[in-house]
Parts: sequence; structure tokens; C-alpha cells
Amino acid sequence: MVNKNQLAGLAKQLKGSVKKAAGKATSNRRVQAEGVADKIVGKMQKAYGDIKDKLRKVI
Repeated sequence: MVNKNQLAGLAKQLKGSVKKAAGKATSNRRVQAEGVADKIVGKMQKAYGDIKDKLRKVI
């Protein structure tokens, strides 16, 4: 079962990938850096959701 943190994390990762690509295509370093940051935040949020899901299964 997928929880909302996992979905939100995946969405942020996708958003970050798009922003990074857009920044790279337009040579805009700020947008590219925001994309990288969004991807990192998304990975962390998904990892939190994964841990939360595993704990729910154990308990």
C-alpha cells in the first residue's frame, strides 16, 4: 500500500526532474538548482513514507 508521503515524494522528484531539465535547456542555473533541490526533498519525503509504511506493517 502506498501512503501520501510516498506519492508526494515521487511527485516532487518528478517536478524536480522537469525543473532541472528546463533550467539546463534555458541555461538558467537558478531553476536548475531548484530542480536538484526539489529532487532531493522528494527523495527524502519518499524515504520517510517508505519507513512509515514498513513500521505500519510491523506494528
